[in-house]
Amino acid sequence: MTNDAVLQTEPTAVRPLDPAERRMLIQQWAERHGVDTARRLAEAEDLADAVAAEITPGNTLDTYAKSWRVWGRFCSAAGLPELEGSCGALVAFVAWMLREGQQNGMGYAPNSADTHLAAVVIGLRERGATVSGDDQAQARKALAGLEVKLLQAGERRGRGQAVSADIDGLYAIARSCPDTLAGLRDMALIFTGFHYASRAQDPAGLQSGDVTLHPRGLVVAVLTGKTKHSVRNAKIGYAQDAEICPVRSYTNYRERLVAEQGPRWADPSTPAFVGIDRHGHITGGLVPDSVTRAIKRISARARVPIAWTGHSLRIGLASTGRRKGKDGIAIADQDGWARHSRSMLGYMQRDDGWDDSASVGLG
Repeated sequence: MTNDAVLQTEPTAVRPLDPAERRMLIQQWAERHGVDTARRLAEAEDLADAVAAEITPGNTLDTYAKSWRVWGRFCSAAGLPELEGSCGALVAFVAWMLREGQQNGMGYAPNSADTHLAAVVIGLRERGATVSGDDQAQARKALAGLEVKLLQAGERRGRGQAVSADIDGLYAIARSCPDTLAGLRDMALIFTGFHYASRAQDPAGLQSGDVTLHPRGLVVAVLTGKTKHSVRNAKIGYAQDAEICPVRSYTNYRERLVAEQGPRWADPSTPAFVGIDRHGHITGGLVPDSVTRAIKRISARARVPIAWTGHSLRIGLASTGRRKGKDGIAIADQDGWARHSRSMLGYMQRDDGWDDSASVGLG
């Protein structure tokens, strides 16, 4: 999903035991260790299932649910049982998705089909169905082959990579935002997000205590990782031009928020970025979808040539930083990428492939 696809490869998931498997396992434990120990082991299994459910990211669960609905539509159309994940069924599922799988009758992009296939395999296994690795591999092979056929036929599907945010766009946004709490919030959201290469979920998860003022700027404690959480402290300095300064825009927004909505908003546990309705009322914290919608709305109001998406700020820092001569490792550390990340290098090179061309400067 450009939103850093939740399931680019098959995610790891713990499949809860079905009732028959559970009874058999408890019986085996009782025979080996006694009834009391078997009961305690069963309670530990319950706890493990609860913890797994608790720590699974919400967007991953949403993807599983959506993909299972797609599988249900396919099974209904093909007259196949939902809980049979045979090689033939999975290959037919892939072909159906590319041909007509969307609800409007259009075919999915191959990346989306791959995401749904991975999630459906997990869903089948969670529900007690057997899906072998070989059967899944055959479905993936079919998907890859059909994607080649689409390309050979001149058909390219999917939205492609998001447009990159840039400095000209920041100026346009600064000049289009009204002098209201919502306008100041919009500028702060864009300017800070650009400078720490935010994904849509990053500002949605920030509390005001995660953004601290430093003599040289702001330090933003960004929660990272989908399975193992860690925090990167992104440092954002003052800009030379106050009009697009992320530090000044954020402090102006927070000061206006407290002045207009009351001192409780100075509490470090409040959301860093709040939702504001058209009447100026606070609706709570932002969620990733509302951040994505806000970025698109704000950039459209500023009349940037192509409206930005939730990933534009992340791409923008990498590509702009590269053009300004910033070191690749410094960009990676600021953005939370692995050093020499292929995604990051792709963002850097997307505007100009000349500087790194192997043919330049040879003669």
